[in-house]
Amino acid sequence: MTPSAILLHPDDTVICLLRDHAAGAVPVLAGLVAPALHCDIALGHKMALIAHASGAPVVKYGAVIGHATCDIAPGDHVHLHNLAGVLA
Repeated sequence: MTPSAILLHPDDTVICLLRDHAAGAVPVLAGLVAPALHCDIALGHKMALIAHASGAPVVKYGAVIGHATCDIAPGDHVHLHNLAGVLA
């Protein structure tokens, strides 16, 4: 089966979608089982692989890219509505 999402680094807490997914879909990952999506998520966007409590770090590329601004459940869309970025 062709992957429809990718884990960019083994320490990541989110996956990146390689195509649009509808709510309820389960992204196909090489070597991992992903949770079902809670809402429609577009190509290139992030989906939570694990639960993030409000204030918890969100990891992509093996680095913290921001912190959850509210609780994020596995399968939730992770974007500007629930993620505050880290300033360098």
